[in-house]
Amino acid sequence: MQRLASFRYIDDIFMTTNETVEVMKQLLEQAGCRDANIKINYNIDASVDFLDVTIINEEGRLRTAVYHKSAAEPYILPFTSDHPRHIHRNIPHAALLRAARLCSDVEDFDKECARLNMSLLLNDYPPSFITSQCDRFFRMNQATVVKHRHDPTD
Repeated sequence: MQRLASFRYIDDIFMTTNETVEVMKQLLEQAGCRDANIKINYNIDASVDFLDVTIINEEGRLRTAVYHKSAAEPYILPFTSDHPRHIHRNIPHAALLRAARLCSDVEDFDKECARLNMSLLLNDYPPSFITSQCDRFFRMNQATVVKHRHDPTD
C-alpha cells in the first residue's frame, strides 16, 4: 500500500501520495462518478497553491512558502491611520508569525520578510518602526541568532 496523506478545509483537499499520476487520475475520476452532486476538480503538479500556502515537491521533499494571489495588492492598514499604535505593531508581528509558520526554508522566509518590508514602506510605515518591530518579533520568539545569521546589514 502506498503512503497517502490528505488535509481538508471546508471543500478543499490537499493530498500527497507515492502513487503514479495515472493511478491518481483514475481514482479521482471514479470518486467523481459516485455522486452527481459532488464535482471533483483536481490539480496534479509538482507545485500547488492550497489556501495560503504554496507547496512544492522537490524530488520527494515538500517545501512550503506563503502563497499570495497575483491580484492581491500589497495593501495593509496605513501607518497614518487613526488606530491605536498596538494595532500597527501587530501587523508586522502577525505577518512574520505567518511567514515563520508557513515557510519551510529560511530563503523563503527571507523573501517574505522583504515583501513585508516593502508593503509596510508602501503604506507609510517608518523604516525605524519596521526595524524595531522585526527585532521585537525575533526577540519574542528567541530567534535573534537566526535573525543575525541571515541579516545582510550585520
